Amino acid sequence: MKKILKILLAIFLVIVIVVIGYVAYLFIQYSRIPDNTDIVPQNAHNDAMVTTDTVYTVVTQNIGFGAYTKDFTFFMDGGKLSRAKSKESVIDCVNQSADTVLNFSPDFVLFQEVDTDSTRSHHVDQSELLKSRFKTFSNTFAINYHSAYLAYPFTSPHGASNSGILTLSKYDFSTAKRRSLPISESITKFLDLDRCYSVSRIPTENGKELLIYNVHLSAYGGNDEIRTAQMNMLLNDMKEEYLKGNYCVCGGDFNHDFTGDSTQRLNGGSSVDFGWAQPFPENLLPKELSRCINYSDEKLSPTCRNCDIPYEEGNFTIIVDGFLVSQNVTAVSVENVHTGFVYSDHNPVVLKFSLK
Repeated sequence: MKKILKILLAIFLVIVIVVIGYVAYLFIQYSRIPDNTDIVPQNAHNDAMVTTDTVYTVVTQNIGFGAYTKDFTFFMDGGKLSRAKSKESVIDCVNQSADTVLNFSPDFVLFQEVDTDSTRSHHVDQSELLKSRFKTFSNTFAINYHSAYLAYPFTSPHGASNSGILTLSKYDFSTAKRRSLPISESITKFLDLDRCYSVSRIPTENGKELLIYNVHLSAYGGNDEIRTAQMNMLLNDMKEEYLKGNYCVCGGDFNHDFTGDSTQRLNGGSSVDFGWAQPFPENLLPKELSRCINYSDEKLSPTCRNCDIPYEEGNFTIIVDGFLVSQNVTAVSVENVHTGFVYSDHNPVVLKFSLK
């Protein structure tokens, strides 16, 4: 009996040491990139300036780190999986994302959840893959998620993640910055590392600048206070630039019910609370900015699905992706393009706009 107790005690001590060591590893590895970090634009090729009274096309697409085929379910959404099914599947999904976006002949493109070297996406450098599909576009890339090795789920750990937001333009960026968003300081910060948005500047013919904001706000690990702080930071930044006379176009994944009522309208009037799907805080939106929600097809199409179960028509969907513009930008048309979620858990949103 004593021998058995010693063995059990030894096993217990090993487990305790491993757990303490792993927690220490997470804290040691934890870091945040400083706010207002310069991003060096890449692939300059076209010094033409953006002009007023010209209609431009911008597309936003969250590619879901190349994992979300229709049958993919994610453990943090209540599903089962933590990694894409294969390297080949990741490459195929990213290429389908690029193909879809290229069909709209965009002038500007905003991609989110673009992995560069992550366990979950079999270490495919999705940034380089996308840039190879947009060879004539200038680009900026900002890291907005990097984590130490997450050892959960135990049977297939999520692993280490390195991911970011990629902004592409037919016109050269003059400068760009990465803005660090406020995040939780509790233990949930390990699920929401280095959330940010990027601001990429393009000169206009009238001596002003067009600012392209690429944003991916928090979903996991967020609370009302964090959501409000992130939104206020973004909106105040845009308002300040507008008051300087610059043009602001902001697109991406807001991780809010973007219209405020798409949860009900897309799901038969029922309200489903997944925690992250909170209504867009319209009360925080200053008069200098507006949401682009006058959809040209006059119907509501979803931009995101919850990934607790494989996708089928009739599953829970929501609008979380979209665009904000300043008052000196005319939103000519906006469309949520329903792809059937065949290559991502998000659909693209296409905005046509002009500068006043």
